[in-house]
This record gives sequence, structure tokens and C-alpha cells, in this order.
Amino acid sequence: MHFDLIDLRLYLHILDTGNITAGAARSHLSLAAASARIRAMEASAGVAFLERGRRGVTPTAAGNALARHARLLLQQAERLQQELAEYANGVKGQVRLLCNTTALSEYLPELLADFLCTHPNLDIDLQELPSLRITHALRQGAADLGIISDAVDTHGLQTRPFRDDPLVLIMPTGHPLAAGPVSFIDSLLHDYVGLAANSALAVYLEEQALHSGFRLQTRVRADGFDGVMRMVARGAGLGIVPQAALQRWPHAQQLQAQPLTEDWACRKLLLCARSFEQLPGYATALLNALTVGAGLPAKVVNDNAGLQV
Repeated sequence: MHFDLIDLRLYLHILDTGNITAGAARSHLSLAAASARIRAMEASAGVAFLERGRRGVTPTAAGNALARHARLLLQQAERLQQELAEYANGVKGQVRLLCNTTALSEYLPELLADFLCTHPNLDIDLQELPSLRITHALRQGAADLGIISDAVDTHGLQTRPFRDDPLVLIMPTGHPLAAGPVSFIDSLLHDYVGLAANSALAVYLEEQALHSGFRLQTRVRADGFDGVMRMVARGAGLGIVPQAALQRWPHAQQLQAQPLTEDWACRKLLLCARSFEQLPGYATALLNALTVGAGLPAKVVNDNAGLQV
């Protein structure tokens, strides 16, 4: 078998995105070149790695084995690159950070910009995913760090607090639910303005509605919290946004807001990794920057596996 690192990264990108076209785009390859590489890998190994279907691709048993080894090999390659960067100017390390919608839009832009300015030899591969998928990726070794909601199971992982992140129900002024208190189930009798269907928070809210035996009645979807709040203010429906997004919006007085009574809405965000102590140096540097950004000491003692502190 003759696989290079480009082959392995391409294969993992295809698995992460669920189809060859998106995996090729993430790898900066044409679809034809990506397909040829995958066919060559399968021919070299004498076994199929992917099952092709109308809705995308899924790994075979051999493909799952390849994914496990590919992630380990790429992690080692990145650590080697980071160590060599100490001896060669211009060589960059990379941290893969996965986060949910709120962290991406409300808390990370300034923190990450400041970090990149002080670490010119580092890049950050930032991706938005639902918290459950982030914990799965961390357990599989597919990322260095994650920022997740405390509503998901963190067994086998280590966590540190990052931010309080309560969700609030927003509505036009004078709406019947404005008197409160309001449960999520009560709100499901009304129309909603939602986020893009593939955003982590939209997926999370759809799951909560299904668990309650309902479906969200989404009339329209907006690209970001600002769009949701603007449309709700004009009467298009209800919305659910992080309290932090509402507090920073300059026209919050045009809305009425109520906290949701469900425990899952009173969530906290956590920094998460398989092992903080075993992170490569560049990932540790980012962890410390995010920890300080959360108002905590850079080094936290008693990072027990699975403990939500």
C-alpha cells in the first residue's frame, strides 16, 4: 500500500462531510482528482473503503480501520511538524478546534484573533458541530480541543468551564407568551424563526422538540443570531438565542425575552479534550489562552476525566 498524507487527509475529510464532493473541496482538490485518489487507495489495498449511495458515502469495516489509523498518523505528523517548527522559521503547526454555534459566533472571534496575532507560526482549523458530535470526534482523536454544552455526556474526556450560556425565548412585543414563565413545549404551539438547518444550535433544538414529541414549526431560517432577532422583532415568529447574543444586540428593546424553564436551556459551555496533559504544545497554548479568556487561571488543577467542573 502506498498512501501519502494528502490521501489520508482527503479520506478523513470525506468521512467528516459525508460525501466525496465536500471532502474534495475541504482538501482543495477537484472532484475528479479526489475520486481518482480514493480509487487508487482502494485498488492498492485490494478492498473498498467507502460504500457509495445516493445520499453520500459511509465507511466499510475496512474504511473504519483506515480512519482510526489515519487519524493517529496525521496527529503524529502534526506533532512532528510542530516540533520542527522550532528549528525552521515559517513552518506552521495547526490546532483543530470544534465548537458549537454560540461559541463560534459569540465568544471565539476576538479570543482566536488575539491568539493568532501572538502565535504567528500556528493556524486553527475551526469547525462548528453539535456538542454530541464534538465529543465523539474527540474520543476518536479527530480533534485537539472542543467547546461543548454541558448537556452532553463527557465520559472519558476532560473538561474545564468556559462560559455560562443560557438560552432564551425571544418574541415580538405583546406576544401571548411574554408574561412567562415559558416552557419549550408551550412555545412549540407557535411558529418559529430558526437558524440554518445544519447549524449546531438548530440541530440541538430540533432534537429537543422531537424528544418532547413535537416538531419545530419553522417558517423561515436566518443566517446567524442577528437575522433571527431582526425577523422575530418584525413579527415573523418566535426564536431561541443565547442570552449573550441578545445582550449585545443594539435593538434588544424591540423584543421581549423569557428564560426557558427546561434544565437543558440553562446550559454552560465547557472546554473539552481527551487529555489536557497529553495535548501537543501548540494545542496547550490555545487551551491556556481560552482558559484565561474564560477568566480562569491558565493551569487548572484536578482536571479529572469526565468531571464537569
